[in-house]
Amino acid sequence: MSKEAERNPANAAGDWYIDTNCIDCAAAREVAPGLIIRRGGKSVFGRQPATREEEHMAWRAALLCPTASVGRTRGGKPPSDLFPQEIAPGVFRCGYNALSSFGAHSYFVARKEGNLLVDSPRYVNHLVEAFEKAGGIADVLLTHRDDVADADRYANHFSARVWIHEYDADAAPYATNILKGTAATEIDAELSAVPVPGHTKGSVIYLLSRTYLFTGDTLAWDPERKSLTAFRQACWYSWSELKRSLARLEVPFEWLLPGHGHSHHLHAQDMREHLRALVGAM
Repeated sequence: MSKEAERNPANAAGDWYIDTNCIDCAAAREVAPGLIIRRGGKSVFGRQPATREEEHMAWRAALLCPTASVGRTRGGKPPSDLFPQEIAPGVFRCGYNALSSFGAHSYFVARKEGNLLVDSPRYVNHLVEAFEKAGGIADVLLTHRDDVADADRYANHFSARVWIHEYDADAAPYATNILKGTAATEIDAELSAVPVPGHTKGSVIYLLSRTYLFTGDTLAWDPERKSLTAFRQACWYSWSELKRSLARLEVPFEWLLPGHGHSHHLHAQDMREHLRALVGAM
């Protein structure tokens, strides 16, 4: 937990606070919208939790914060069932975001064909036990080099296959399956990997059941503009190449599940229209 002596004075008065070590990754704001806000380039509590659910939101922020910057004056222990957090049918936010991935979200997917871990959280016993109870992990899907975090430890523990693109493969030398080129690869009947160079040269998105799209740092939802967005200020390879990647992204999806930014659910046709609008704006 954070140190009260480093409490950011921009926090609302009360027990909950965020300290000045915040790196503005926005992860806490995404799990506690309206409660935690951005002020002065940092996340702070805009107001104190007023309900049981808001108290749980604050605890989720504390558990996932990569710098352990979310604190509570009175201390206490979080509920044991906050993470993994189901945010879509069979899809869970892992929490415990890693500093090495700048606080990126990762996801666990429970399915009969074999459970998935998309990118990686910190390696913590609570998650290991939760994944074991759910039947383990068959495949670790890495979207790009930035968000591998502790993927090697999870893959080793669960004897899982690890997927990454060849251009980012040096970030995961333990990977067992290397994706190549820009053509989609069918991992199984319900799961495919689609290379989308742009954020990094080896960025990949994963489509599950023609419904769930795991986008890493390629694509996210902007709740203020109510539209899809891409991160030009954090595009490490090529913005023009990212535009081309998104322009040829002809896959149906209803759930957008990014590493950074907000997840969102819309009808597939609405997602398609938002994607076309984004490409046009780029």
